[in-house]
Amino acid sequence: MKRNSIIVFVLMVTAGCSSKSAVTPDDGRSSGQSSSSSSVSIPSSPSGYGFDEWQTGPLGDVFFDYDSAILSTEAQEQLKQNGGWMESNVSKSAIIEGHCDGRGTSEYNLALGDRRAASAKEYLVRSGITASRLETVSFGEERPFASGQSEEAWAKNRRAHFVVK
Repeated sequence: MKRNSIIVFVLMVTAGCSSKSAVTPDDGRSSGQSSSSSSVSIPSSPSGYGFDEWQTGPLGDVFFDYDSAILSTEAQEQLKQNGGWMESNVSKSAIIEGHCDGRGTSEYNLALGDRRAASAKEYLVRSGITASRLETVSFGEERPFASGQSEEAWAKNRRAHFVVK
């Protein structure tokens, strides 16, 4: 009986190690800096991964590295384009949805999605868009665009998606 308890305990500990902790330390990088820790690069043109399949509105999505809410150079370029459209369409507002891939706990991914949406909003506000025109919401891993368990699928899901209101 004691041996079975030990086996169950070891299995529980091993299974617990496969998911991220709900809290991770801040690595000191600000949201305006680019991260180079990812081995997969997100192309500056989202169509490189077929991302344009859901880009039906005038505002493009921005994509993030794994476990990050830091805006890459490509994400900043997309946000500049989004900001330009919003400056030209002052009667419009937008919802910025934060999304994650399926790795990590639901709680962690909701928080990460929130940080991603907030990072995109902060960039737009700093560029002159009125904060009251931008709303944020996090869906975490709950609304993936791509299914699958590959880096290509996960990269498509790590995004801030823009919905014009």
